[in-house]
Amino acid sequence: MNLESIITNPFSFVFWALALLISVTIHEFSHAFAADRLGDPTPRTEGRLTLNPLAHLDPIGTIALLLFRIGWGKPVPIDQFNFRNPRRDAAIVSLAGPLSNIVVAIILSILIRLPFFQIPLLIAFFYTLIIISIGLAIFNLLPIPPLDGSHIFLGLLSPRVAAEWEQALSQYGILILIFILFPFFGNQPLVNIIVLPIINFILGLLLPGASL
Repeated sequence: MNLESIITNPFSFVFWALALLISVTIHEFSHAFAADRLGDPTPRTEGRLTLNPLAHLDPIGTIALLLFRIGWGKPVPIDQFNFRNPRRDAAIVSLAGPLSNIVVAIILSILIRLPFFQIPLLIAFFYTLIIISIGLAIFNLLPIPPLDGSHIFLGLLSPRVAAEWEQALSQYGILILIFILFPFFGNQPLVNIIVLPIINFILGLLLPGASL
């Protein structure tokens, strides 16, 4: 089964919607779980330490996922002052979301090779879930607020340099995000040029012949 059969399949929309719910939920729950384990009760008190998809969907991020196959969930609130090492632990919490999507994609890519899972509809759904999981992970690793990559990037810098970058990113992050999401100067948005080669490379490893 290839991607063309998934897109043209009458179950395609249901697959994409369900896979989106699962991917975003796992992503945001992983943020909340990591923060909780590192000592910050904020996600738990805000009702985000749950696998209920309704707690994690962001309207704009969900629309972006449906339209562009890349997007984000509702940011998980954290209080860095509850961490033992605020900058390091905040970066770990940010990394937990994309990493969870990649782990899920790897597990599913193994399962679809097992004889027990050779059911066409199940394989089609797993393909869809893998594609959305990888797209969600790689897109969110971009170092642009409010994406996870911005927090990971700042966590790798020295405190002084991080403060300078954080100020600049907080001022222009949303504008940069809008600029790369919409095709202002061509047939495709700039984000496709940036992340699709990476996504397709990973998909090629997990699902030979697959691409976005």
